[in-house]
Amino acid sequence: MSTRTLVSPAALARPRGKAAYWTVFATVVVLFALAFLFPVYWMVTGAMKSPDEVTRTPPTLVPEQWHLGGYTDAWDLMQLPQHLWNTVVQAAGAWAFQLVLCTAAAYALSRLNPAFGKVILGGILATLMVPAQALVVPKYLTVADLGLLNNPLAIWLPAVANAFNLYLLKRFFDQIPRDVLEAAEMDGAGKLRVLWSIVLPMSRPVLGVVSIFALVAVWQDFLWPLMVFSDTDKQPISVALVQLSQNIQLTVLIAAMVIASIPMVALFLVFQRHIVAGISAGSTKG
Repeated sequence: MSTRTLVSPAALARPRGKAAYWTVFATVVVLFALAFLFPVYWMVTGAMKSPDEVTRTPPTLVPEQWHLGGYTDAWDLMQLPQHLWNTVVQAAGAWAFQLVLCTAAAYALSRLNPAFGKVILGGILATLMVPAQALVVPKYLTVADLGLLNNPLAIWLPAVANAFNLYLLKRFFDQIPRDVLEAAEMDGAGKLRVLWSIVLPMSRPVLGVVSIFALVAVWQDFLWPLMVFSDTDKQPISVALVQLSQNIQLTVLIAAMVIASIPMVALFLVFQRHIVAGISAGSTKG
């Protein structure tokens, strides 16, 4: 079966065709890079401008004078270390609870064949069709009745019930060759030993993807932390940026947003290979 390409191999073999191809390719790559990187550059440099320059029309592409005071003022005036630590605690706890319980539930549904397993899975997936806004009030009343307001458990416990990540893990577990698991069982390994020694090491790509989803979901959430944390000292960075933005210079606020985005950018850069591997994992080789 022949395949059609935009540029034929014969055209690429010619010097003019090769030059035209690489010119178009480089132009497209540069345009896409600018589209994604220019907002980041604008935000980072905006915090280094003076308050008058940042609101000037037309705007300046490069700061006339570079001021780093916006970042130091944001770090001190907006109490960023405390709120960043609150966010880390909330995100880490939600990630740990979700990874342990979703992995256990996905493994049970995939490999232990429980009674009414398909019905249970269908009920879990049905929750994806319920709008998140419809669950806010019941969740808040439940958390309030349990006395968990202003407590990290108010973030951790609701994060456990993540149907999407559970289904993602189950689908990956379904693709693990049965021969590998049966060989481990023949050697005397129990269900938990198979999960710990065989399934989890083979599932590192999808566990990395689930971890990213879990951490980013908590880090960027605003409405739910705003409702459950009335104590300003316990609020995460997403809520604190809004609550403390009154009477704060625009450059200081921009600097605070830059600092708040650094952990997620660093997390993506460190684990981007795991993300790509987890998304592209269509099959598992034993």
